[in-house]
Amino acid sequence: MKFDIITIFPDIFDSYFSESIIKRAQKKGLVKIGIHNLRDYTDDKHRQVDDKPYGGGPGMVMMVEPILKAVSKLKTKKPKTKIIIFSPRGKKFNQAMAKRFSKLDQLIMTCGRYEGVDERVAKYIADEEISVGDYVLTGGEIPAMIIVDAVSRFIPGVLGKHESLEEIKGSYPVYTRPESIIINKKKRKVPKVLLSGNHKKIEEWRKEK
Repeated sequence: MKFDIITIFPDIFDSYFSESIIKRAQKKGLVKIGIHNLRDYTDDKHRQVDDKPYGGGPGMVMMVEPILKAVSKLKTKKPKTKIIIFSPRGKKFNQAMAKRFSKLDQLIMTCGRYEGVDERVAKYIADEEISVGDYVLTGGEIPAMIIVDAVSRFIPGVLGKHESLEEIKGSYPVYTRPESIIINKKKRKVPKVLLSGNHKKIEEWRKEK
């Protein structure tokens, strides 16, 4: 699967996509991640990607033209391609959406900045507006990382056996050494059932929790 991310801060992604699961997935050829500087799709010498909003108001708005050029250049002819833009008013991203996106051949993401993006991007270029939560972020770069991470986990071969159990394990309490430790002047111990060696009882305890 191919992820294409359009941003004015391409270096933000270097560290995250060069570590752990995402790094291995790229090495195996299971996912491809393209980071594209929006300023490369401008024609003026200042490489301008933002302008004052019509009707007045504070801040600057990202222009539609560079985004249109970037998407037009990056979009492949494969039928399973989707273009998304991030917005607090968009559909809430969840696990079901991540699974749906994992069936695509290509996912193009535009990372907004400043006071927002020209509304014509959402109306006429993007297929969906996505929100990663009920809060406002400085830009769309963190949401793009979230999308790549969550979607990649559904692609066969990306996760190892241990990692594929993380979602299950995250639903119940987990403990490790030491068996006992003093916290706030009180002894805090690992539940006895986890030390019993009785796997049936441990499984029952986890289901209960």
